[in-house]
Parts: sequence; C-alpha cells; structure tokens
Amino acid sequence: MQTLAILPVSFWVVISLIVAGSVWSFGRLNDGTGIPLLAVLGTITAWYVGDAFYNDYANHHAKQFDAAVLDGAWWQVAWFVLVFLLLVPPVHRWINHSHQQRHSGIMQLFEKGIDQPAIQKQLNALFIGCSFIWLFLFLIALLMLKAEVIYYLFPFLAYKASPWVHGRIGGGFDALSVIAIYLQLLVSTMFGVVLALTTDRRIRFYALLLCLLAWPYFIFDRTRNMMLAMVIPAILCWVFLRVRGGIWKKALVLLCCFLVTNMWMKFVISNRSNMSITAAFHQKGLNLAEQKDVHNEGLNMYEELCWISTFIDNGAYNVNWGKRYFAELVNPIPRGLWPGKPLIGIDYAIARGHGQANDTQGGVNTTISTGLIGQGVVNFGRCFGPMAAAFLMSLWVAWLARLDLNIQGLGRLPLYSLGLILTFNLGRDITLITLYPFVFGALLIWWMDHHKTHPVEHPVHNVATTRSHPLKRSPFARQQNAGGFAKRTVAKNPQTNSRYFN
Repeated sequence: MQTLAILPVSFWVVISLIVAGSVWSFGRLNDGTGIPLLAVLGTITAWYVGDAFYNDYANHHAKQFDAAVLDGAWWQVAWFVLVFLLLVPPVHRWINHSHQQRHSGIMQLFEKGIDQPAIQKQLNALFIGCSFIWLFLFLIALLMLKAEVIYYLFPFLAYKASPWVHGRIGGGFDALSVIAIYLQLLVSTMFGVVLALTTDRRIRFYALLLCLLAWPYFIFDRTRNMMLAMVIPAILCWVFLRVRGGIWKKALVLLCCFLVTNMWMKFVISNRSNMSITAAFHQKGLNLAEQKDVHNEGLNMYEELCWISTFIDNGAYNVNWGKRYFAELVNPIPRGLWPGKPLIGIDYAIARGHGQANDTQGGVNTTISTGLIGQGVVNFGRCFGPMAAAFLMSLWVAWLARLDLNIQGLGRLPLYSLGLILTFNLGRDITLITLYPFVFGALLIWWMDHHKTHPVEHPVHNVATTRSHPLKRSPFARQQNAGGFAKRTVAKNPQTNSRYFN
C-alpha cells in the first residue's frame, strides 16, 4: 500500500495499456499473434511492473532516484507498450501475409488434443534427429573428458565436468564451444517436449532416458535462464496439452511446478557465488529454511532503466546510436576471424561501476543487463529507443505466429514452446545469446524440411479441403459454414481405424 500511494500517474498509464493490450490479445488468439502478444505483455509486467513491488519501490527506487527520473522511466515503458501494440498487426501482415488464411494451430490443439497422427509422426522424427545431435556431442565430450565423462552426464555424483570451456569475452574459436553448449541446450529442451507430448510408449521411454542423461548438465549449473529454457517448455506442453481436467486442475499443477522450480532457483542463487552447485548440493542439500529469505536477483529492469536515464542526464553514458544492437547482431562471428569484434554491454557495465583492469574479461568484473526497453534507450535514446525495441519484439511475435499458423510442420510445436519461454528471458536483453537455441532449432527444422525422404502424412480431408492447395491450408484449419461458425466433421482413417476432426 505504501508503494501504491506514491506511484506516479505514468505508472497507471502503463497498467492501463497492459490490461487493454491483454484484453485485445485475447481477440487475436485465432490469427496466431494472441499468445505471443500475451507473452510479451507478461514479460513487461514481470520485469518492470514486478520490479516496483518485488524490490520495494517506496524504500528503494524512490530513495535512489529523483521523481523526474522515476516518472520518465514509466513513460518510456508506456511508450514501448503503445508502439508495440500498434506495430504487431501490420508487421504480422507483412511477415505472414501468405499464411493469414489459416487459423491458429495451437488453439486447434487445445480444442482437439495432441493425438493427431501428423503431429505425433513429426514429434517422433524430431526426436530421432535431436538424438543423433546429442550422440554426436556426447562422443566429442567422451574424447575430451575420457574417464571424467561420467561427471558430464551425472554432475551430482561429485562435480560438473564440461568439455565446452570458454571465457566471458571469448577468443580464437571459443565460439565453437558456445555453439556446442546451445546445441546441447536445444536438444535437451526438445527431449522434454517430446516426453510431454508423444503417445508412442517406446519414444516416451527413450525421451525419458535422454532427459535423465542430458538435463543434469544444466540443472547443476549456475545459469538460471538455461534451466528455465530447458524445463519450462516441457512443463507447459504437458500441462496444457496432456493433463486432463479443467483450468483449476491445470492451475494447481502449474503452481506445484512453479514452487519446485522456484525452490531450486533460490538454492542456486544462495550458493553460486561461494561454491559450485554440486558442492552445495552435497554439503547442504535443499534446506528450505535457508531459502526462506533468499531474494531472486536480477528482477530489476525498471531500476536499470532509471540508471540509464540518470547516466545520460549526468553525462556518464552516451547513447551509442545502434552500436549495441550491431554488436548483438555480429555476435555469431568467431573472434578468431574478427579479433576486433565489438563487445556487448561493456560500456554500460563500466558506467554502473563494475570496471576493473582485466583485459581478459573486457575490463569489467561482471556485465549488467539493461532490460529490453533500456537496451533500446542505450541504442537510440529515450524516444526512439523504446520504439526500436517495440519493433524488434513485434518481429518476434510475427515469427512465433508463423510457427503457430504452421504448427503441423516438422518441429514447429517444440520450437514454438521454446520461443514462448525465451520471450521471458528476452526481458533482460534482446540478444542472440538468449536466442541461440531457438535459432539453431529453426535452422535444424529448415534442414530437416529440405532433406526429408518421405512426404509428411496428413489426415484425410474432405472434398472441399483437398481442392485447396496443400501448402496453403493447415490440416487443423477450421471450415466455415454460412453463418461464420467453425464446423467440424468427423472422418475415419481406414489405416488406423481412428477418428479425428477435419
């Protein structure tokens, strides 16, 4: 109540825009943009609005910054939300104009279930492809680690052994190690999604086995965003597409999953600065009493937005006019090929007081996330910066919508689930460092699409459906009757003797 009493009018403008945008998003569920829109608005709510309450706005922010800075930061958030909501429809039409006659495949799956022959076949094919990638990475790890490979698979036995070693800044061809890490994260995520969704008992068994082999490497690590990117897509797919029951049952299951995840996140936060996670796990175990007062660090993107405005005002930091975005864009180029490749976020870390005389780490002892809106501000200032960030996020929504509208395609559903979770991680920065698993997944799916030896089997359509071009109609597309309502017809597959909806 103390915080609510001192929040400026600009804060309530932000809340009004988020609420109105959320209501509007529900009306766009069928065109594929509704769920990604809600994900972005939820991300802004968590990282910015949530910061005010979680980090005690009245006793922290209000005492650290003057009223003009606080008010200006809220107006920047409001400006981002407004521009984002205005940009999504035209960007979606521009990116997905050839797919707009389709309906959301995700909404169809919610209605009809995941037991679709085409979807199941593609889940199984994706699992096989990811298994080969994981086996290839495992063989490399075996050659590099030899007898220590057991601690690569099961770090909780003693310590975590990793063949993928690189510095914070990187040098030479450290990029290869980074690629290996993100490929391993990608396939580990896919194993979890396949485990949650497949109806083939044999595939489910192998997926469970590979989850037990692949997941500990990331669970017993210090990086929370990788843990979330690996685990949460599987949880969401299982809860919303497999768990039977009403919304309250699903909400209860999600709450239990959240409590378990939050418990582990707090354990990692409380121990990662002093010792390895495996050592803490062996010495302390999951002591719930110690975690009661642990504060989740990093949920302060509104605070960083205030710092950025403060530094710009006092001259400690200058807007770099796109250099930060350029550094993010060229990040995949190995430093061995481009020794002078721009560094990401070093200038802001120095402005925040984290500089040190250490060239191997870029002259800083840590890097600081600016938040997706703050990142726009450091690139293009307080007016054009939020607009630039809004444009990039509208492109992201359109990309996810494209996956939704083609959800029956090979690997689209797992990649879509991963993308929704990475949306939350993008709240800290719009960066390829976060998006590498998604980008690699998109490239993998593109390669599999262009090298498959057998055509994908779709359910049999009625006469009206088969007359349309097969690439321009989703197998889940709704048929409209004269009154405009969705019409479902039941057909019977003579090969499987099963019923499904056209």
